[in-house]
Amino acid sequence: VQLQASGGGLVQAGGSLRLSCAASGRTFSTYAMGWFRQAPGKEREFVAAISWNGGSTYYADSVKGRFTISRDNAKNTVYLQMNSLKPEDASVYYCAAAGRASVVTTVYGYDYWGQGTLVTVSS
Repeated sequence: VQLQASGGGLVQAGGSLRLSCAASGRTFSTYAMGWFRQAPGKEREFVAAISWNGGSTYYADSVKGRFTISRDNAKNTVYLQMNSLKPEDASVYYCAAAGRASVVTTVYGYDYWGQGTLVTVSS
Protein backbone atom coordinates (compact mmCIF):
# COMPACT_ATOMS: atom_id res chain seq x y z
CA VAL A 1 0.00 0.00 0.00
CA GLN A 2 1.31 3.44 -0.93
CA LEU A 3 -0.14 6.49 0.76
CA GLN A 4 -0.16 10.09 -0.45
CA ALA A 5 -1.27 12.75 2.01
CA SER A 6 -2.37 16.21 0.91
CA GLY A 7 -4.37 19.21 2.03
CA GLY A 8 -2.02 20.83 4.48
CA GLY A 9 -1.40 24.55 4.48
CA LEU A 10 -1.49 27.76 6.45
CA VAL A 11 -4.66 28.63 8.33
CA GLN A 12 -5.57 31.11 11.02
CA ALA A 13 -6.50 29.92 14.47
CA GLY A 14 -10.16 28.99 14.50
CA GLY A 15 -10.09 28.00 10.85
CA SER A 16 -10.52 24.66 9.14
CA LEU A 17 -8.61 22.34 6.86
CA ARG A 18 -9.38 18.98 5.34
CA LEU A 19 -6.56 16.53 4.84
CA SER A 20 -6.81 13.71 2.36
CA CYS A 21 -4.83 10.52 2.05
CA ALA A 22 -5.07 8.60 -1.19
CA ALA A 23 -4.04 4.96 -1.13
CA SER A 24 -2.95 2.69 -3.92
CA GLY A 25 -3.85 -0.95 -4.09
CA ARG A 26 -7.01 -2.98 -4.20
CA THR A 27 -6.96 -3.96 -0.55
CA PHE A 28 -7.48 -0.48 0.92
CA SER A 29 -10.90 -1.41 2.27
CA THR A 30 -9.39 -4.13 4.44
CA TYR A 31 -7.06 -1.74 6.29
CA ALA A 32 -7.72 0.32 9.35
CA MET A 33 -6.44 3.85 8.77
CA GLY A 34 -5.06 6.51 11.04
CA TRP A 35 -3.71 10.01 11.23
CA PHE A 36 -0.73 11.00 13.33
CA ARG A 37 1.19 14.23 13.71
CA GLN A 38 4.70 15.18 14.62
CA ALA A 39 5.94 18.61 15.62
CA PRO A 40 9.66 19.51 15.52
CA GLY A 41 11.53 17.92 18.40
CA LYS A 42 8.55 15.88 19.50
CA GLU A 43 7.48 12.29 19.11
CA ARG A 44 4.88 11.28 16.59
CA GLU A 45 1.49 11.29 18.27
CA PHE A 46 -1.82 9.67 17.50
CA VAL A 47 -4.61 11.91 16.23
CA ALA A 48 -7.44 9.76 14.90
CA ALA A 49 -8.19 6.30 13.56
CA ILE A 50 -10.96 4.58 11.66
CA SER A 51 -11.81 0.93 11.14
CA TRP A 52 -11.92 -0.80 7.77
CA ASN A 53 -15.55 0.06 7.07
CA GLY A 54 -15.75 3.35 8.95
CA GLY A 55 -17.92 1.82 11.62
CA SER A 56 -15.54 2.66 14.44
CA THR A 57 -13.52 5.80 15.01
CA TYR A 58 -11.23 6.92 17.79
CA TYR A 59 -9.69 10.29 18.61
CA ALA A 60 -7.00 11.71 20.79
CA ASP A 61 -8.47 13.76 23.61
CA SER A 62 -6.74 16.86 22.28
CA VAL A 63 -8.75 16.80 19.03
CA LYS A 64 -12.01 15.20 20.11
CA GLY A 65 -14.98 17.30 19.07
CA ARG A 66 -12.92 19.32 16.58
CA PHE A 67 -11.53 16.74 14.15
CA THR A 68 -13.42 14.11 12.19
CA ILE A 69 -11.90 11.14 10.42
CA SER A 70 -13.77 9.48 7.57
CA ARG A 71 -13.08 7.24 4.62
CA ASP A 72 -14.40 6.51 1.16
CA ASN A 73 -13.42 2.98 0.22
CA ALA A 74 -14.68 3.45 -3.33
CA LYS A 75 -12.09 6.24 -3.74
CA ASN A 76 -9.36 4.59 -1.66
CA THR A 77 -9.18 7.74 0.41
CA VAL A 78 -9.26 8.67 4.07
CA TYR A 79 -9.95 12.20 5.26
CA LEU A 80 -9.30 14.27 8.34
CA GLN A 81 -11.59 17.27 8.72
CA MET A 82 -10.00 19.69 11.15
CA ASN A 83 -12.12 22.49 12.60
CA SER A 84 -11.45 25.13 15.23
CA LEU A 85 -7.74 24.79 14.67
CA LYS A 86 -5.38 25.94 17.39
CA PRO A 87 -1.72 26.95 17.17
CA GLU A 88 -0.84 23.76 19.02
CA ASP A 89 -2.32 21.73 16.15
CA ALA A 90 0.49 22.92 13.89
CA SER A 91 2.51 19.91 12.83
CA VAL A 92 3.35 17.55 10.01
CA TYR A 93 0.40 15.20 9.63
CA TYR A 94 0.90 11.62 8.50
CA CYS A 95 -1.62 9.07 7.36
CA ALA A 96 -1.01 5.40 7.99
CA ALA A 97 -2.51 2.04 7.15
CA ALA A 98 -2.69 -0.94 9.49
CA GLY A 99 -2.98 -4.48 8.22
CA ARG A 100 -6.02 -5.19 10.33
CA ALA A 101 -9.67 -4.24 10.28
CA SER A 102 -10.16 -2.69 13.71
CA VAL A 103 -9.02 0.68 15.05
CA VAL A 104 -5.34 1.06 15.93
CA THR A 105 -4.04 3.91 18.07
CA THR A 106 -0.31 3.23 18.37
CA VAL A 107 2.48 4.07 15.95
CA TYR A 108 3.75 0.50 16.06
CA GLY A 109 0.40 -0.87 14.97
CA TYR A 110 0.69 0.60 11.49
CA ASP A 111 2.42 -1.00 8.55
CA TYR A 112 2.46 1.74 5.92
CA TRP A 113 3.01 5.48 6.16
CA GLY A 114 2.48 8.42 3.87
CA GLN A 115 4.99 11.21 3.40
CA GLY A 116 3.30 13.81 5.59
CA THR A 117 1.63 17.13 4.93
CA LEU A 118 2.44 20.31 6.84
CA VAL A 119 -0.23 22.18 8.75
CA THR A 120 0.62 25.65 10.03
CA VAL A 121 -1.75 27.54 12.31
CA SER A 122 -1.22 31.23 12.88
CA SER A 123 -2.43 32.87 16.06
